[in-house]
Amino acid sequence: MPLAVQKFGGTSVADADRIRAVADHIARTRREGDDVVAVVSAMGKTTDDLLRLAGDVSSIRPGRELDMLLTSGERISMALLCMALAELGVAAASFTGSQAGIITDETHTKAKILEVRGDRLREALADGVVPVVAGFQGVSTARDVTTLGRGGSDTTAVALAAALGAARCEIYTDVSGVFTADPRIVPTARRLGRISFEEMLEIAATGGRVLSLRSVEFARNHHVPLHVRSSFTWEPGTWVIEEDPSMEQPIVSAVTSDTSEAKLTITKVPDRPGIAASLFRALADNNVNVDMIVQNTSHDGTTDISFTAPRSEMGVAMKVGEELGQRIGASELLLDEAVAQVSVVGAGMRTNPGVTATMFEALAAVGINIQMISTSPIRISCLVEASTADRAVRVLHEAFELDSPA
Repeated sequence: MPLAVQKFGGTSVADADRIRAVADHIARTRREGDDVVAVVSAMGKTTDDLLRLAGDVSSIRPGRELDMLLTSGERISMALLCMALAELGVAAASFTGSQAGIITDETHTKAKILEVRGDRLREALADGVVPVVAGFQGVSTARDVTTLGRGGSDTTAVALAAALGAARCEIYTDVSGVFTADPRIVPTARRLGRISFEEMLEIAATGGRVLSLRSVEFARNHHVPLHVRSSFTWEPGTWVIEEDPSMEQPIVSAVTSDTSEAKLTITKVPDRPGIAASLFRALADNNVNVDMIVQNTSHDGTTDISFTAPRSEMGVAMKVGEELGQRIGASELLLDEAVAQVSVVGAGMRTNPGVTATMFEALAAVGINIQMISTSPIRISCLVEASTADRAVRVLHEAFELDSPA
């Protein structure tokens, strides 16, 4: 029988009623002729509650112990879902990440999957049993429990789909698919019926919260079709698939915004070879994920270097900048946390000139200033003041006529 991997997020298993609804859906999928492997997140806000509890206990949270604590949330979900399936007469067995054979590196709180040994899951499927796997977790090569970081349950589901040769991976969440913009910002945003992996990667990287970036990368690399659906309506959602070269792509598919980054500027940096390399090597060695970069024109032998990075990593970035500044004689560091990145994404941009002009004209018409710019073949991103981000998204959504019928 064809195999479907179905992942259910925290809102999908938030309480007993939701868990029973998920169990009913899995049973229905089986009756329709598919084998199922289910992947579950922790119930509702369980992970946030556990993090809060850890903070109440101590200001020191070793990564190994934090991983041990947080993985308990998914264990609760998987056991309860198996009980709900048993009530429906469906044989099911729960598996932790380690029991499912998800092997990771040794980086706690944001481990990367190295290998999936799915023998136990294959045996369960052969016996007619539905494996219910705890998402977000694995076991390291040092035999410690690890977690996969933000969106880790999505990554678990896609990795299992690839390893088990699943026909599709269904991601169930509280939205009915991928939209042309966040419907909370743009009420006229349309749900997309299909989108390419490349476009979805750009959307995930620039603030789209439907799928995690790592899960989309995994799906693209292993050719796993994704279907993003709502666990509240069960209606068909958005397919994320290989790009079909025979079909004409829309110029712009989506507009996104991201307020999670900050901008750091190092002023009066000596303008000579090797200085920028030293800065960004030090940032990389300290696991700071740099996004946009701008270096100003040199004046009097010095220049300013600005870059953006996640706000959560700016403490480390400031320390790196201060240490380098002392060595090279840079003037000062300027931190700006009131910024947002606004992006337009679309595979059709490759063959349609004028997208940049339309974007800049639309923002200028409403007085929104652009601080930094970065591009890829199918994306243009601008850094703007955070207070203007939602307005910028609405203006660009209208400028590219994304609320018009497809």
